[in-house]
Amino acid sequence: MTLETKSRWRSFGGTQGVYVHDSRATGTPMEVAVYVPPQAEAGPVPVVTYLSGLTCTWENATTKAGFQRAAAEHGVIVVAPDTSPRGADVADDDAYDLGQGAGFYVDATEAPWAPHFKMWTYVTEELPALIAANFPADPVRQGIMGHSMGGHGALTVALSQPDRYRSVSAFAPIVAPMDVPWGRKALPAYLGTDEAAWARHDATRLMRARGWPRDILIDQGEADGFLAEQLRPELFATACREAGVDLTLRLQPGYDHSYYFIASFLPDHMAWHARRLAG
Repeated sequence: MTLETKSRWRSFGGTQGVYVHDSRATGTPMEVAVYVPPQAEAGPVPVVTYLSGLTCTWENATTKAGFQRAAAEHGVIVVAPDTSPRGADVADDDAYDLGQGAGFYVDATEAPWAPHFKMWTYVTEELPALIAANFPADPVRQGIMGHSMGGHGALTVALSQPDRYRSVSAFAPIVAPMDVPWGRKALPAYLGTDEAAWARHDATRLMRARGWPRDILIDQGEADGFLAEQLRPELFATACREAGVDLTLRLQPGYDHSYYFIASFLPDHMAWHARRLAG
């Protein structure tokens, strides 16, 4: 549980840090960014985990999304891990949507990915324990959000652990990976041919199988070039409606898949999580 500090900056009265630790889950060093708001000086505060998308690291959310102002306003710790294990000895692929930077938040069972690509265990077990041991985070008040591949991760993690996560939201998430090219490539590569294993990492199928006891917020840009082929939010909306789950799906005219889109609506998401994590 030892963290090494790589960088720390004062930000909106709190502290933005970047840390590295040796991960038992991935068998590699892992970097994670953690913002601690000024309210944490008085005691434990809620924590929201932000999962990034394809090709990203912790840096994309930390430097482009601008969540520090909103996190400081609402008194929320924000945890932004990397998207995969990395290193010279870690398997990779020439394509951007498989391998390093594209862990899809699953525990790989197939060669050559299985030795290190254990992002499900890392995000759901190791990372929460690490944060609890090193920061003034309230373990009862946890939320999760993400973008694109990270939105897929946030939804599947929350739907699988409703007792841990009290709030979940997403930006342009991959909601039905079994039905889109990104998922049809990554899921069999990491998990093999067993489609039941794929379904455990498909938010639309999880919604149909498990439901969700609270509400969900999703923002999606209407000018997103990935919308029609890769994202398919209407599939998740249908599953939520059939399950009786309150989904707010906001289609934002003119917005694309970029961090300009995320930064525009992230303050709304932070306030939304803070209200559900209060008390």
